[in-house]
Amino acid sequence: MFMKSFISCATLTALLFLLGITDSFADIQASAQEPALVRTVQDTQLKWNPCPAFMPKGCVIALLHGDLAKDNADVFFKMPAHSTIPTHSHTSAERILVVAGELHVTYEGQQTAVIKPGTYAYGPAKRSHNVFCASAEACVLFIAFETPVDAVPTKGAQ
Repeated sequence: MFMKSFISCATLTALLFLLGITDSFADIQASAQEPALVRTVQDTQLKWNPCPAFMPKGCVIALLHGDLAKDNADVFFKMPAHSTIPTHSHTSAERILVVAGELHVTYEGQQTAVIKPGTYAYGPAKRSHNVFCASAEACVLFIAFETPVDAVPTKGAQ
């Protein structure tokens, strides 16, 4: 009886292991079949959508890859020249590359960072910060989010 249970358990474990490998293999195949993607800020295929209401008028966001409601979305984010985004946070960490403009970002407890085109910045999850586009041109950022995209105004932000 013990031997029969042991063999059944071993068979079940092997089956589950193979199913895990199969799922991983299916993910790899799906990724291999996914087309490569190249976009510029001027790309006419980009669909620009308005930012949340607490952000400045004219602020827009375009999805580059993924799904805004799911993990690992990439976006272009554009805010008007000389505009300010009030203090807010994101559930996700954000990985930022400035594409155009000069951005001043102040994270809670830190000095203001001046970020120019070609500069990478990392924003920790749930860390409050405010943003100022200091240039005469719009500020454009590439942002990669780890978890679904959100922007939560800090209490009192307008």
